[in-house]
Amino acid sequence: QVQLVESGGGLVQSGGSLRLSCAASGIIFSRYDMSWYRQAPGKQRELVAGIRSSGSRNYADSAKGRFTITRDYASNTVYLQMRSLEPEDTDVYYCNARNIENLNAYWGQGTQVTVSS
Repeated sequence: QVQLVESGGGLVQSGGSLRLSCAASGIIFSRYDMSWYRQAPGKQRELVAGIRSSGSRNYADSAKGRFTITRDYASNTVYLQMRSLEPEDTDVYYCNARNIENLNAYWGQGTQVTVSS
């Protein structure tokens, strides 16, 4: 059974930092590209940052220079370090795992990030 368990969300003041974690189980971690998405109520889920099984990374323009995505193969965990947070970053953040061969994808339950001004 595949599980993606996110943690690390919360309330932070503008300019602050948070680190989101996503612990994966039930998958061969090295065979999955991992990503973080965000979603506001009534809006489509959008990519924030991704890290491939190869280690290459990509970021949404809004995340470049402020967010860093990393993955730890020892713990099967992907992280999103978020700095210089702004109220516009407020959303529910979701972890995604996508198999590099068959493209099957899984989602975590989401973690709320709220940035106060």
